[in-house]
Amino acid sequence: MSQNHDMPSRAIAVVKPVIIGLGLRGDHKLDSWPTQHQSQNHGKVALGQSTEFSLSERFQFEQLLTEIFATFINVQPSEIDKKINYALECIGCFLKTDHCNLFQYDDKQNSYVNTHRWSGEGIRPLPLGIKDIEAPWITSQLLLFRTVHFRRAEEMPEEADIDKNLARKHGIKSILMYPLVEDEMVFGGLLLGQNTNTRSWGDELILKLRIVADVLSSLLIKRRADDKLRKAFREIKQLKDQIESERNYLRDEIQQAHDFENIIGRSPGLMQAILQVEQVGPTDTTVLILGETGVGKELFARAIHKKSHRKDAPLIKVNCASLPANLIESELFGHEKGAFTGAHSRRKGRFELAHGATLFLDEIGELPLETQGKLLTVLEYGEFERMGSSHTLKADVRIIAATNRDLMKEINVGRFRKDLWYRLNVFFIHVPPLRERVQDIPLLANAMLSKLCKQLGKKIDGIPNRTMKELEVYSWPGNVRELQNIIERSVIKTKGSMLCLSDKLDVRTSDAVPESITLLKTLPDMERDYIAAILKKTRWKIEGSNGAAAILGLPPSTLRSRIKKFGVKRPE
Repeated sequence: MSQNHDMPSRAIAVVKPVIIGLGLRGDHKLDSWPTQHQSQNHGKVALGQSTEFSLSERFQFEQLLTEIFATFINVQPSEIDKKINYALECIGCFLKTDHCNLFQYDDKQNSYVNTHRWSGEGIRPLPLGIKDIEAPWITSQLLLFRTVHFRRAEEMPEEADIDKNLARKHGIKSILMYPLVEDEMVFGGLLLGQNTNTRSWGDELILKLRIVADVLSSLLIKRRADDKLRKAFREIKQLKDQIESERNYLRDEIQQAHDFENIIGRSPGLMQAILQVEQVGPTDTTVLILGETGVGKELFARAIHKKSHRKDAPLIKVNCASLPANLIESELFGHEKGAFTGAHSRRKGRFELAHGATLFLDEIGELPLETQGKLLTVLEYGEFERMGSSHTLKADVRIIAATNRDLMKEINVGRFRKDLWYRLNVFFIHVPPLRERVQDIPLLANAMLSKLCKQLGKKIDGIPNRTMKELEVYSWPGNVRELQNIIERSVIKTKGSMLCLSDKLDVRTSDAVPESITLLKTLPDMERDYIAAILKKTRWKIEGSNGAAAILGLPPSTLRSRIKKFGVKRPE
């Protein structure tokens, strides 16, 4: 062992009281700890009794502790493991052993593990990574705060057969192990071993090891506290970054105005869509919401999210039609600094923000083909890469997509991937247009009127019957959104107590209205036409989760009976 005669006076000032307190005056706080051994040559070690050291030994011992302390003064985190190994070398050389090993509790592995080692010249070292399961009896003694020492490893009791096998495997003839303690909990052990010959571990040597071990423990405790502090700072920073990202997203989200607070209506088509929300909401199934522009697809996406176990996390929204093709990939997957011109810093994408939450991809039919391929990879494997990075990230995200396009037509003309269509179309919900929900128009109009009057500070008592009839016979190509716009303009311009429409509504038929559906029919005619329209949309698929019977809420046999009753025929 090297002798350092230029140790800092501060270190020596710390060491001297440690030596006096731990060994030379008999007042150590662990006086009552028992020892465990079976050597015929040893009695129980009285750890608290005074032991006389020669002047030379006391000087050498002070030098040993001073070197250990000085080694750890102002040490950088990257140098700590190297310094621990040096401390073990100092201990091993001073106590003239073949091995000196440090075992510490590893939270990740949930076991005590050999983390650092030193062995004398020509001695095969103990492998790093040895776990407590390979020496269960010795571990049990350490957990009882006992010092384990045997002149011959074979002298361990019968219940220590596994421990004996470990000693034989590595050629250890004599063994001494001392517990390392923090807050009355054993966090590790200091192991000495002899391979070249057997050795009697005398009381004086055990006392010296006890003092050295406690000095080393205090240093390791500080290191563990520093590691926990650094880990806590890293976690706080990550949490801060995540909160900042979510705060920015939610701030943008709050600025957006939604059509209305709740889904309003009692029409059969709407009630069927609501039933499907109730069915699929609690699952993690991918959902595809189909419907024309302005029918309220986002409201249904939010309703699905609120029914799920992810409801406490935000619903992250991306409008695939509102971003240029060259930016949509960055929006979804994020980018690294310098990934493209203008990328001045790293940016998290919506998939990363939506980890553990729900991602709503509105207007999915507008997504560029190249991005569709990357989206398919995320849906299938839950993996993606930021732009400009080769590092694969994972995301636990539930997908809800929506479109007003006929995706089968888009597939036929090559604008949408067929494999992505099948991956999205696990469970689809059709939101009916407003012209198919005529009976819901009075409910919607009155709810909008009440809300807008509060927002605009107007007092309007209601909607005249004549005005309501105009609203009911109009075809509403812009659906619920168009209805809200008309009601809002009318509230602004109305001067009396009853709503007066500001727009003249021409009775006309939208191109999107099925040929068999017209307004103002008898109830049987409307039922027949609605059944025919649903059969057309499902391509005459009657049974199954996406079949006409499920959409209409009827048993398949009942639906077939009504098809026959109404004379609904499948077109050639």
